[in-house]
Amino acid sequence: MPTIGSSEARTRLSELLRSVEQGGVITITRRGVPIARLVGINHHDPEDVEGTIARMKRARAKRSPVSKEDILSARDQGRRP
Repeated sequence: MPTIGSSEARTRLSELLRSVEQGGVITITRRGVPIARLVGINHHDPEDVEGTIARMKRARAKRSPVSKEDILSARDQGRRP
């Protein structure tokens, strides 16, 4: 993953956009510290997907099961008769 300084990124933005459009990923730094990642709109990082799924499973395991009746009750709460 290429790394580029923020001031250089400003001057080479068109070139960087072409790179990410072709599937590249670029890390932008400020004074050597990573501050942003430039990726294409359709970029799918398998590590991000797997991490998100794992976090969702952990959060789901901490909650008690929700019944159909609970869902319908929550839906109807506050509705006019």
